Amino acid sequence: MSPPERVQQAVFCLQSQENVPKTPQLSSFHYQTIMDYARAYSSHETTPTMVAQRLIARVHESSSQKLPMSFFINFSEEDILKQANESSLRYQRGGTKWMHKVRECRKDAFCVSRLRSCGAIIIGKTNMHELGAGISGINPHYGAVRNPYDKRKITGGSSSGSAAVVAAGLCPIALGVDGGGSVRLPAALCGVVGFKPTFERVPHEGVLPVNYTIGMVGILAATVEDALITYAAIAGDLSSDNPSHKLPKVGMSSLKFTNYASSSIKMAKYDKWFDDCTNDIRVCCSNVVSKLSDEYGWTTVKVTIPEIEVMRLSHYVTIGSECSNSIGTHLMKLDKAEVGSDVRVGLSIYGSFHSNEYLNAQKMRYRQLKFHQKIFSMADVIVTPTVGVTAYTIEDDALKTGELDYINGAALVRYQISGNFLGLPAITIPVGYDRSGMPIGLQFIGKPWSESLLIYIASAVQAICKSEYRKPEVFYDILAKEQN
Repeated sequence: MSPPERVQQAVFCLQSQENVPKTPQLSSFHYQTIMDYARAYSSHETTPTMVAQRLIARVHESSSQKLPMSFFINFSEEDILKQANESSLRYQRGGTKWMHKVRECRKDAFCVSRLRSCGAIIIGKTNMHELGAGISGINPHYGAVRNPYDKRKITGGSSSGSAAVVAAGLCPIALGVDGGGSVRLPAALCGVVGFKPTFERVPHEGVLPVNYTIGMVGILAATVEDALITYAAIAGDLSSDNPSHKLPKVGMSSLKFTNYASSSIKMAKYDKWFDDCTNDIRVCCSNVVSKLSDEYGWTTVKVTIPEIEVMRLSHYVTIGSECSNSIGTHLMKLDKAEVGSDVRVGLSIYGSFHSNEYLNAQKMRYRQLKFHQKIFSMADVIVTPTVGVTAYTIEDDALKTGELDYINGAALVRYQISGNFLGLPAITIPVGYDRSGMPIGLQFIGKPWSESLLIYIASAVQAICKSEYRKPEVFYDILAKEQN
C-alpha cells in the first residue's frame, strides 16, 4: 500500500469520530488540523499560497521580538511560495491531492519524500539542540528556541524547533529524531503530541545516522489525528528492503475511534517510578489515569521494572558510543571553538567509552527486553509521566555557551529511555498544566509494532483532556484571514 493510500485509510478511520459523544468544551481553543487545512483549501475559503504568505509574515514577526523565538535554521521564502503555488494549482484542478501522482523529485530523507508524495508543503528545517546532543533546545549558534507557552522557558530538545512551531500553530505537524526522548520530551514541554514508532517502522534512509540502533524518526503533531495521518504517510518498508526481512504491516483497517469503554485496556504502572517527578506532574498524571479507569473501565496493573538506573546508564553508553563513532572523525576536523561548550563536554564523555562497556550495555539491553516482555504479558501498555519536570527558565549565560544542567536533565529523560534503548513505540499526549501554566504530558509505552493501539489510547486520553487545553502565549492561526 502506498503512502497516499495509507493516508486515505487513516482519514477513513477518523470519520468514526463523528459518532463519538462530544465532551463539553470548557475552552474555545483548538489547533487547526490537517483536515481543517484540506477543507479550507477544497472550499476555496483560502489557498495554500495565501496561507504560506501568512506563515512567512508570522515567522518574521516571531524573529523580530525582544525575545526571538528562533524557530528555524533553514527557511526559504522562495521555496515555500513555490510549493504553495503548486499546491494551489492542484486544488484549483479539483482535489485534496494528498493523493496526486506527480511531484518534483528531490533528494530528501525518505520520510520527507513520502510526505511530499502526499502533498505536504515543507516549510523549512527547524532549530534544534546542536548535533542533537542535548535536551534543553538552547543552541548558541542559532539561538535558543523558546517555549510558546512562556518565552522565558526552554522547549526541551533535541527536536526543539519542531515542537515549538507546532505548538505555536505555524504548522500542524513536524518531524524529529528520537534517540533519548528527543521527540517526546519537547512535545511534552510544549503541549503537543509526540509519537515515536517502533525501531525500523519508519525508514531511516537519508537521516544522519548518529545513533543507529537507538535513534528513530518521530512525529510532533498538534493533535492525535494529525499524528495518525502523518504516521500513515511515513511508515512502512522501503521497496528495496530485503524480502526476507519484512516488517509487520502498518495496519489501520481495524482502528476505529468509537466507544473507548468497549475496549478493556490494561495499563502497567510502576508506582515508585511513576511518582518520581514534581508534585504537579504526579497529581495531574495520576488524575488522568484514574479518569481512564472511571470513564472507560480500563484497569491499572501494578508492576515493578528492575534495574531502571542501570538501563539509563547502559542507554547513555550506547548512544554516546554510537554518536562518537558516527561523527567523531568529522568533529576532529573542526575548530573546537565552533562547537558549544555543553556539546564539547558531552562529546568528550562519549569518546571515553570503551568497546567492552558498549558490549556490557548490550547485555543489559537483552536483560531489559526480557523484563519488559514479562510486563507486556500482563498489560497492553506501560503508563508514565513523559518528563519529571516541566519547562524551566533559560539562564542568560546559557544563550552564549549552551547549558549543562544534569539535575533537570536527568529528570527530563527519566521516562524516555526504554522507548529508545529497547526500540519500543511510545506516545505522549498533553494532559494538563502545572501551577505556572506550563504543559504536562502523559506517556504510553507499547509492545513492538503496537502503534495503532497507542494511537487509539492517545485519542481516548485526548477526548478526556482537550476541553481544558489552553492557548499558548505565542500562537498564530494562519488559516484565519486576520491576525489579532
